Amino acid sequence: MNAVEIHDLVKRFGSFVAVDHVSLAVEKGEIFGFLGPNGAGKSTTIRVLCGLLIPTSGRAVVSGIDVAVDPEGVRRNIGYMSQKFSLYDDLTVEENIDFYSGIYGVPRDKRPERKDYVLRMANLAERRGSMTRTLSGGWKQRLALGCAILHEPSVLFLDEPTSGVDPIARRAFWDLIHELSKAGHTIFVSTHYMDEAEYCHRLALMYRGRVIALGTPAELRSQMAGHGLMALDTSDVLDTMRALEGLEGVRDVAVFGAGLHVVIDGDPGRVRKKLEAAGIQVHRMEPIDPSMEDVFVAMIESEERKAAA
Repeated sequence: MNAVEIHDLVKRFGSFVAVDHVSLAVEKGEIFGFLGPNGAGKSTTIRVLCGLLIPTSGRAVVSGIDVAVDPEGVRRNIGYMSQKFSLYDDLTVEENIDFYSGIYGVPRDKRPERKDYVLRMANLAERRGSMTRTLSGGWKQRLALGCAILHEPSVLFLDEPTSGVDPIARRAFWDLIHELSKAGHTIFVSTHYMDEAEYCHRLALMYRGRVIALGTPAELRSQMAGHGLMALDTSDVLDTMRALEGLEGVRDVAVFGAGLHVVIDGDPGRVRKKLEAAGIQVHRMEPIDPSMEDVFVAMIESEERKAAA
């Protein structure tokens, strides 16, 4: 049995369709990533799966429980962590853990064991007496994650959990996620950081309420393989973008760092000639393997072109 199953899920708010006929399945122990721009429907889907919103139509099952039939049963069997820190700043680390042990109904005889596990898992043992408000963003997120798993949920939902956290703390946080996955927890995580997408076992890309791509990071990158993706560094990025606008054979142009990533059909020599004729110096132009950011941008722009047409 899968940990999460969604069949033709729809969620409307009045005339607005936030989730538009989404279907997917997440295996037990899988780290499943939800990607998409703001407003794509990621958080709404997660709230449905957590039993916080009732589907308009379709079906969602979490740990064998239908969210529309028994939302309270779903909430008892999951952990949830939002992008906004939701613990109590005026309590110590240990007091927050004690409080949430009670909230989640952890049996009293198991609470010391679960507290010790969370402190060790999140590397917070030496900070157990610290006021939560004194912790950095990364340590607060570790504490929030620990509190979310006190009751040993089979499925853990993380809604953009590392938003606003520095890159080093984000990497350490993802190490914890992989440890939880190895221990048998299923992790359903939404993120807008493309580097984090690489840490997931599989990904779903949402756009305007629909899943427009589904697969492993390698499978999604392979969809762009052979499409003439080039790294382009020139003397002027803006002039380069203007010069390439509407040029035959140039399918996509996106800013990437200090340069550009360009998808070209056919001979890239035409692009070089066009730029040099416009007085733009080409410092580097070479084929590259697509990153998840390239895949993300290409798929979203493709959907926008379809919508415009």
